[in-house]
Amino acid sequence: MVAAAAGETRAAHRGPAAAGSFHDRPDPQKRGLRPHLKKCWTIPPHANGEFVARMEDVLEVYHRPFDPAVPVVCMDEKPYQLLAHARDPIPAAPGRDLREDSEYVRHGTCSIFVWVEPLAGRRRVDARPRRTRVDWAAEIDQLLSVDYPHAERVVLVMDNLNTHTLGSLYEAFEPGKARALARRLEIHYTPKHGSWLNIAEIELSALTRQCLTRRIDDLDLLNTELAAWQNATNADQRQVDWQFTTTDARTKLRRLYPQH
Repeated sequence: MVAAAAGETRAAHRGPAAAGSFHDRPDPQKRGLRPHLKKCWTIPPHANGEFVARMEDVLEVYHRPFDPAVPVVCMDEKPYQLLAHARDPIPAAPGRDLREDSEYVRHGTCSIFVWVEPLAGRRRVDARPRRTRVDWAAEIDQLLSVDYPHAERVVLVMDNLNTHTLGSLYEAFEPGKARALARRLEIHYTPKHGSWLNIAEIELSALTRQCLTRRIDDLDLLNTELAAWQNATNADQRQVDWQFTTTDARTKLRRLYPQH
């Protein structure tokens, strides 16, 4: 009886302690922590004068009034992998989604270029086999000679990649043409780790969700699909009304500014 009582006492002691250590432990879902997940994020530098200088420059460009003679255009690009099915998918049926084999066949890579005029609601999208200096220069020639042949100049907002320089024009064209194109460009670079300031990146994200969430194995087919997305989006005349201002930045992003 004594042993039984002692055993019961020990069990009673262990029970509440064990229960307390389990039930009193904070629920990870209630804490909002998900340690099994992560996101890749572009983290801007703190107290960086170069970052805020370029940020404020781009923000002021976005708040210029609409001027057809001097349009503001944003550009961005992304690599894209051309993929084919290793086996034919099983079509969708009532109560069953489309089924694709996880195995695929690589057909190379290409680069998708996106050009957006936010205030006009105009977009141009195409894919090239590469993203060299010459490819970017050819895109600029298309922009100035075909898209905006009568514009006095084009205000261009883009990321500061190694191919996005006026020097690329001279590598692609003879000096007279390169200089003529360069004179009609007013370039504004987004800061490093500040690609969220590029409106073309936002459009590229929409393009990816709406058009590229499937396997496309041929560059010509890809350009056909891109043209269809471009025409449908332009027909909607969906403009981009950028609301974030320099005043907002100095208040909400003051940690990015050097302290005096």
